[in-house]
Amino acid sequence: MGNVKALVLVVLAGFSALFSLSAVAEVKIAVIDINSAIFASEPAQARVKQAIESADFVALKAKLEGASADFQALAKEAESKRLTWSQEEAVAHQKKMEYVKADAELANRKIQAEQQQLQQKIQQEFMPQLQTVIQDVVKEEGITILLRQEAVITAAAENNLTPKVIDRLNKAAK
Repeated sequence: MGNVKALVLVVLAGFSALFSLSAVAEVKIAVIDINSAIFASEPAQARVKQAIESADFVALKAKLEGASADFQALAKEAESKRLTWSQEEAVAHQKKMEYVKADAELANRKIQAEQQQLQQKIQQEFMPQLQTVIQDVVKEEGITILLRQEAVITAAAENNLTPKVIDRLNKAAK
């Protein structure tokens, strides 16, 4: 009785594998890195460059660099003079260093927030166009399943639609 069950299971497994293989043969899978497709496109690069060169961003970056330089100068001064300072002078210098460090951290957080806001703005701006381009490429290539590249462990380069999508986005911008 156990042998009959085993034989039936093997036969059923064989049939299901046969039918699955024929179904898989019709499936064409591709991957795409959506963020790379957007941010590697020439129009998005132009937006990033424009934002980085804006007066507000340049001022924030200068503030961060200035605060970082001030902190390094204060640290160097503390290293060379701390043995000659009174306790009050050392405490005052430490407090000054903490203020400068806080200024640098605040400027850094502001820069990160500006960059994140810029990324979101660019994604929102280019997403409709990206979706149209992806749909066109998928249709032309006969893709039946499109996966995000980050969800796939490995994929052959010819299964990656990202370069084709970037190229289309660049051509559409001209």
